[in-house]
Amino acid sequence: MDMSGEYRIPAPRDKVWQALNDPEILKQAIPGCEELIKTSDTDLEAKVTAKVGPVKAKFEGTVELTNLNPPESYTIQGEGKGGVDGFAKCGADVTLTEQPDGTLLRYEVKATVGGKLAQLGSRLINATANKLAKKFFDNFQAHLNTADAAE
Repeated sequence: MDMSGEYRIPAPRDKVWQALNDPEILKQAIPGCEELIKTSDTDLEAKVTAKVGPVKAKFEGTVELTNLNPPESYTIQGEGKGGVDGFAKCGADVTLTEQPDGTLLRYEVKATVGGKLAQLGSRLINATANKLAKKFFDNFQAHLNTADAAE
């Protein structure tokens, strides 16, 4: 499954970069994230519950940040195992471009799923992935807006 998109975030690029590298902010933004622990400067461990159609799976996995080019871009790669419900592997290239009104965030994702999840069909999986991506960015932007209001 491949997916791409872009979001305009009304915050400076440095602030968006910092937020994209803050485990607590990411935990709040990732739908279904129960735990996100930074184990090194580039590695995290995660526990996420996701519902895809009739399957509700609890994933445990790892996340790695590579190709770091602060505050412009990075690659985020993750792998999660959900037991009998399946597994998911994904990688996303994220690019931040300074704009007069904030930051343009672009992403390109490549993902694979297996197990029960793969049996659901690509249309349902793609629709769910797009919904989760939108929810993530809505949550992420709401957090940045709240942080701006607090300053």
